Amino acid sequence: MSKTRLEAFSDGVIAILITIMVLELKVPHGTDWHSLRPTVFTLLMYLLSFVFLGIYWSNHHHMFHAADHVSGGVLWANLHLLFWLSLVPFVTTWMGENHFTSLPTAIYGVVLLASAIAYTILQMRVIAQHGSSSILASAVGRDLKGKVSIALYVSGIVLAFVQPLIACAIYASVALMWLVPDRRIEVAFTGRRTLLTTVPQYRW
Repeated sequence: MSKTRLEAFSDGVIAILITIMVLELKVPHGTDWHSLRPTVFTLLMYLLSFVFLGIYWSNHHHMFHAADHVSGGVLWANLHLLFWLSLVPFVTTWMGENHFTSLPTAIYGVVLLASAIAYTILQMRVIAQHGSSSILASAVGRDLKGKVSIALYVSGIVLAFVQPLIACAIYASVALMWLVPDRRIEVAFTGRRTLLTTVPQYRW
C-alpha cells in the first residue's frame, strides 16, 4: 500500500505534539528577568523535547524516503512509535515543573528509551519488507549509533535516582548525536545513483 498517508499522519501527529508542548508553557507574571526564573526549567525541557521530536521527524522522513511501500505491520509499528512520542509533552511538563527531580527525570528517560526501541522496531519492519539488499538496509548496517543511544538511555534512567542532572546531560548527549540528520540513507542513495549511471546500459 502507499506510504503517503502514513507520512502525512505521522507529520500531523508530531506537529500537534510540538503545539501541545508550546501551550503548556506558562506565561511569566511580570516584565523583568526575575519573573522568568520559575519558567527556566520548563523552557529547558521544552527545548530538549523539541529537539528530540525534530530528530524523530527528520529521521522518520529519511527512512520512508528510502521505502517504496508499506505493509500492515509497518503501519502498526509506526503507531507504536507515535504512541510513545505522544507521551513526550506529559513527561516534559512533569519534569520541568518539578525541577529535574529523580522520578520525573527517570520516567522522561523511559519514554525516550521506549521511543528509541519503537523506532528501531519500525526500522526493522521496513527493512524486512524491502529486503536485506535495500537502500535502507545497506545504510543502517549494524546500527551502532542506535544501539549506543539505547545504552545511554538505560544508564540515564539508572543515574536519575543518583544525580538527575547527570541523567539530563546523558539525554542531551544522545540528542547531540542525532542532531545532524542521519546522512547514511542520503549517502546510500547517492551511491546507488552513481552505480546506476556508471554501469553500462545494454540493449538486447
